[in-house]
Formats: sequence, structure tokens, C-alpha cells
Amino acid sequence: MGISTGTSIVGLGMTELGKVYGRSPRRLAADAVRLAAQDAGLALGDLDGLLVSHGMGGSPGIELAGTLGLRDLRLLSQVNSFGATAGAMVSYAAMSVLSGTATTVACVFADAPLKPKQSAGSAYNRSAREWYGFGGMTAALGLRSVNSFYALAAQRHMARYGTTSEQLGAIAVATRDWASRNPLAQMRDPITIDDHQNSRWVSEPLHLLDCCLVSNGAIAVIVTSDDRARDLARPPAHLWGWGQGHPGHRKERGSDFGLTTGAASSGATAMKMAGITVSDVDVCELYDCYTYTVLVSLEDYGFCAKGEGGAFAASGALGPGGSLPTNTGGGQLSAYYMWGMTPLSEAVIQARGDGGERQAASNDVILVSGNGGILDHHSTLIVSPHQKGA
Repeated sequence: MGISTGTSIVGLGMTELGKVYGRSPRRLAADAVRLAAQDAGLALGDLDGLLVSHGMGGSPGIELAGTLGLRDLRLLSQVNSFGATAGAMVSYAAMSVLSGTATTVACVFADAPLKPKQSAGSAYNRSAREWYGFGGMTAALGLRSVNSFYALAAQRHMARYGTTSEQLGAIAVATRDWASRNPLAQMRDPITIDDHQNSRWVSEPLHLLDCCLVSNGAIAVIVTSDDRARDLARPPAHLWGWGQGHPGHRKERGSDFGLTTGAASSGATAMKMAGITVSDVDVCELYDCYTYTVLVSLEDYGFCAKGEGGAFAASGALGPGGSLPTNTGGGQLSAYYMWGMTPLSEAVIQARGDGGERQAASNDVILVSGNGGILDHHSTLIVSPHQKGA
């Protein structure tokens, strides 16, 4: 049954998400930690560990601890693997609990890139002053944004395997179908493949409906031991396994950039620890900054053969009633964009059976993925409502 982990997520705190104005990332983060502690039935003083995702400026860990009134922490750190950060934080928290470094660790992500009267597209614009030296050559060639680099990766997959835009569209449609059942989702109106195909180009081959939302807000989770989890307020989401993968593909001819990701190694590590295979997974919560990342992650985890992700998505497997419910809350494409906390929060909701209209019929084993940078980082968690080995 794999390696004994003995840790659980026992608290989930989510602020308002989306067009939420008037609160700084630090204040949002503090609110999320308070909500997570309340959800678990813990006092803030019960926390002896705090892991903070980057993006709050200054020294976010110590500043957030001060805002929360936390003293004598045994674990305090800032973690940055971009979209893989949430999975990494949870694994570090679990290892800290297992080692006795800390007993009860909060992990939090917060961001507030949206500004009133400004477009969502302007939220992450890079200044032209950042393009200098040899690294500026890519900008001169038109690769000036994250969208452009992911478009390059998607185009590489299409060229190698014949993946089509309509197959990517099937992912967007399935995800929106789930979001229509989630009252917290920013985008709930159903869409069709035609809607996807008619949405404007962002960076070819990626349409607008291939790309994630931009959201303000914060999400926090609390990790502690299975033994302690039994006495807390809400059903725990037990951690069965975790893993990371950082492939180091260079964006150059002859590399595997766009074809394979760190999901291959991080998934193998997490599933070995959990003592499972892909055939045991009931639900997937995958990092979907783009439809393409869902497709390539499904392949690299082994849910379908390499190059067959498009056909798998087009089969209807991912949506409600499909064989592999995926991104059951609407993901980052349609619900909200909170980096890796988006799939993680939905995994906790599904493990607890709190999904309402979107609750998966079977939730015994849930796979959670995070993808960071331009396919530079990957994290995987295996979560279950059941204690491992029980």
C-alpha cells in the first residue's frame, strides 16, 4: 500500500474569488487562513507552521504571521514553484508533520492582479524594460508573454501528434459544464465547440476559451496528522502521496518541450507512494492554465497514450457522466484562477463530499496536479476521504 504518510488536509479557507477589490494580497491571505482554521475547528494559536506562496511582496511569511498574530512558529517559509507551489507546500507541510518539525501547518496563496476599470489581459503584462540582453531575442521574435510560450508548446504537440483545436475545445466545453454546477464559478454559462472555435485568438493555436481566467482572492489549507484530524470539525482529506517533477526542457530544437512534462515523474512518485496506479484514480483535478496543459498532463500521467490526449478529451471522458471526472469545479478555465490552489481546493471539496450538483459519483482516490512556469515545474498529490491502509 505504498509508504505510510499519516497526514491530512483538515481545513479549507476560501475568500471571495474573482473581481474582488479593496483588499491587498496579505489581507486576503490572512482572511483565508482564518477561514481555514475556523473550518477545521482550530484556533489560530494552534498553528505552528506557515507556508506562503510568493506574490505578496516584501517578506510575506513574517508579515503575514504578524498580521495573524502568530508567535513562536516552528516552520515559516516562502515557496515558489509558480503553479506547482500549492502541491509543493502541502508536501513540505506533510513532511514537517511527519518529522515532528511542526504539528499544524497552514499553506496559503493570495493574489490581487485585477484592478477596477482595467482589463484582465493587462493584469500580468510584462514591462518592455524587462526585455534586455540575449534573453530579449525571444521578444524580438514575438514571444513576449506566457500565452505565446504555451501556444508554442501546444503547436509542437499538434505538429507531432495531430492534436486539433477542436479537441482542445472539448476540454473547455467539459470544464464549463462542470462550472455551470458550481455557484462559486466566475463563468457558468454553457459553451459549445462552435463557441470555442469562434472565440478570438489569443496566441495561435490558443483561442480565448483555451485560456484561464484572472482572479483576485486567496485560498488556504491546513495540514496536520491523521491522529489529530480525527478530533477536528470537518472530514479530513487524507494525503496518500506526493511528488514533484522539474524536467528542465530547453525551448530549442531537439528537446521534448511541449511534448512531455514533469507530470510523468511527479505522478509516478506520488502514485508509488500512495500504492496506486492510474486505474485506481476516480477524479482528476488538473492545473488548467490552458486547455493544452490538461491534455498533456493526462498523457503524462498515463490516463491515455502519448499523442492520444486529444481523442481522449473529445470522447467525453472528462465531463459530467464521463469515465474520468476532471476539474469538477470548473477549474481555472471557468471557475477561478488561484494557481495550484484551484485544483487543490476542489479536491478537498470532492473528498469531503461537499460538491453538491457537481459531486463525483466516486471519490475514493483523487489526483491533484500543479504546473508552474512554462512547463518547468510540476507537483502531484494523491488525496482520499479514507485514511491510508484503513
